[in-house]
Amino acid sequence: MAAGFAEIRNELLEIHSAVRDLSDGDILHGQAAILGPPFSRLDRLAAMEVKVGVLAQILTAAELEPVLSAISRLRNIYGLRLEIEQAHELLASPDPWASLQKFTFYENYLQLAAMEQRGAGLKVDERIIFLGSGPLPLSLILLCSQYGLKGIGIERDNSNVELSRQVVEHLGLAKRITIMHGDHFAVPLKEKFRLLMVAAMARPKNEIFQYLAQSLPAGSLVSFRLYEKGLRLILDREGYFILPPEFSNYCRIRPQPPVNNTVVVVKR
Repeated sequence: MAAGFAEIRNELLEIHSAVRDLSDGDILHGQAAILGPPFSRLDRLAAMEVKVGVLAQILTAAELEPVLSAISRLRNIYGLRLEIEQAHELLASPDPWASLQKFTFYENYLQLAAMEQRGAGLKVDERIIFLGSGPLPLSLILLCSQYGLKGIGIERDNSNVELSRQVVEHLGLAKRITIMHGDHFAVPLKEKFRLLMVAAMARPKNEIFQYLAQSLPAGSLVSFRLYEKGLRLILDREGYFILPPEFSNYCRIRPQPPVNNTVVVVKR
């Protein structure tokens, strides 16, 4: 049965009460026993069906604005934590691919890679760039290992750069994937590429896309992922942006379970 505004509001307030006093460091390094329950509760909330009009009510409720911002922060930082933990587990494993396949979101990323390969028409030995590749550049790893592509990951956090380089090396992909330190101002690179992927966690989105609109050569393909249905629409308050008019729609692939993200490819 679809949930109404009061039910969703109360759930949001209770999750917020559990996490509002946590710093970024607490979320990234704190005890899993404290963080796991609200994050699991958030996942369940995201999957709930809601009555018509409820999303609009939530988004326009002034009391929920700080709540949604705090919950978005929890979701994003805890997701980063899971990637860091998985990267270290992989590095400690004599069979890194088996370790990687146990990652909670592995199947999701496998399908997303297939969607991006199909959407951009990627072919063997073509190059992709992943802006905001993070500590576990799973999108690059799967696209390059599954489809024979070459990849460059751009990451602005030095510790994530080093960790992801070790991961790529341990998986035997160092000849196909290069990780470099930088941000969107590093683009365009001297290397030609078929697709530039903007990570969900890349920030600030509006600035990034405004810069890409002015700096990329005409004809460049750029992809990003977004949520288009249910409560997931409201759980990444920092991930939404206005697409500059320099970009036109190239391809849009809607998800199938277990994936919830639509893959959007645009052309400069």
